[in-house]
Amino acid sequence: MSRTIGFVGLGIMGLPMATNLIDAGYDVVGHNRSEEPVAALVEHGGEAADTPREVAERSEVILSCLPDTAVVEDVVRGEDGLAEGFSEGDIYVDHSTINPVQTEELAADLAEMGVDMLDAPISGGEEGAIEGTLSIMVGGDTAVFEACTDLFEVLGETVTHCGPSGAGQTTKACNQIVVAAQMVSVSEALVFAEKAGADLEAVVDAISGGAAGCWALDNRAPDMIRGDFDPGFFAAYQYKDLRIATDAGEAYGSPMPVTELAHELYKSMEQNGMGRDDNSGVMQVIEMLAGEEARVE
Repeated sequence: MSRTIGFVGLGIMGLPMATNLIDAGYDVVGHNRSEEPVAALVEHGGEAADTPREVAERSEVILSCLPDTAVVEDVVRGEDGLAEGFSEGDIYVDHSTINPVQTEELAADLAEMGVDMLDAPISGGEEGAIEGTLSIMVGGDTAVFEACTDLFEVLGETVTHCGPSGAGQTTKACNQIVVAAQMVSVSEALVFAEKAGADLEAVVDAISGGAAGCWALDNRAPDMIRGDFDPGFFAAYQYKDLRIATDAGEAYGSPMPVTELAHELYKSMEQNGMGRDDNSGVMQVIEMLAGEEARVE
């Protein structure tokens, strides 16, 4: 595989992923809609490209990490998009979280151009992107997945081939269903503990070591009770991911009562100007309902 990797979407997750590839010895050509992350990439040893098309023209393997389905469609199919720069035999790996149906359609269209696509959404937040410990859920051809294994091992700790095109996105929807349920449940428990007069730090320590132990308790609860909602994963993105999940649930006839509730709570975050907070900031909505904040000094 070529040591030159293209990367489009140098945001809160994409930039550290791209710099990790540079640190692993790959040459990275990057593009982003805003210029500051590109400058950071160049400072780290990468190269800048003016358009997605240029990224594709200069690379044989192109990665993207973008906000939503519409942006992915524009970056690939739009003017000066990746599709205008792809060559036969290229591999496109999309780390965005988008609609699985449109992922399948895009993969089929690229296949007609001789371009292989993997949908490879990620989980683990900013920390996982920085530390190279992401969970990567991959859909697409097995041989193409195996050809990209070395790349994935730089970026993630848990890399799973989930099936054909679209399977990575379906798996990510499952992941986001569970993450949202954890965040809402932890928030509800902490606000309840505050209302009941319990020691919040003691509650977190106690339940983290028992049957309730989970990622959200270990990695977010200590910040939540201090009102620290600096983003590792934007609440707006969680809301978008839950829309994908509930839409898919409707299409497949799968009941989603808890996910629908979480979707509405994250919608409330968005409507109250909290979309750029961490997804753990859903606790603020529970606090608004309770009329009291759950905080320690």
